[in-house]
Amino acid sequence: MSVVGEFVGGVGLLGRGLRLWATSPRLMLLGAIPALVVGAVFVGLVVVAGVAADDLAQAATPFADGWPEWSRRLVRIAAGLALTALAVLLAVVAFTATTLLVGDPFYERIWRHVETAEGDAPAEVARGFWAGLARSAGDSLRLLVATAAVGLLLFVGGFAPVVGQTVVPLLGALTGGWFLAVELTGYAFDARGRTLRERRRLLATRRARTLGLGTATYLLFFVPLGAVVVMPAAVAAATLLAREATSATRAATDDYHRPA
Repeated sequence: MSVVGEFVGGVGLLGRGLRLWATSPRLMLLGAIPALVVGAVFVGLVVVAGVAADDLAQAATPFADGWPEWSRRLVRIAAGLALTALAVLLAVVAFTATTLLVGDPFYERIWRHVETAEGDAPAEVARGFWAGLARSAGDSLRLLVATAAVGLLLFVGGFAPVVGQTVVPLLGALTGGWFLAVELTGYAFDARGRTLRERRRLLATRRARTLGLGTATYLLFFVPLGAVVVMPAAVAAATLLAREATSATRAATDDYHRPA
């Protein structure tokens, strides 16, 4: 399939996840509760970051203190927008990680429901609660650090005229979408014994599809109460994506013949 077709296919996976609201409303409602609670906290943090954006922009651009008023104002507006975009990117990824940790029992039920419905579900993993929590938290922290590193590069790019206000926000949405997809597929890949590095490698084989799912999820999080509705659906959709990625890899391995 074409890159565009794969991207649209990834968006379609989220649509399949959203359909669970019609077929399994009680299960999805359980998944919405942690998103509602954690989301309220993160919205407050983003609002605080937005209010402080001007002061932070001034602190980040001391080199402009002696510039003419119009140029100093322009660069600080750009800095404020870039800081807000960086805060939003980090907040969305951190929100997802925190919500998955807080609502782990609910999202695990959603993941298992999808696996069972699709067939060939992985066996139950005999792992203690604290060990599983520590591994999930460690993976989430590493993803957040990687997000921050990329976000800082985008922050610097936000100072570029025109590009900083057009291309950089687009790259921010794609970046946020990628890290969201990696985070959300944790249940399915962990159950198959895949590490975070293997998770990223497998998703990279279906990059456009992964970006389609992740970017659609990222953008819908900005719709009022969108994160509450989308979060459980995104877990279901990410499970489908992980199954596709592992099935494709297994098929490629089965088709391989050692040269004579």
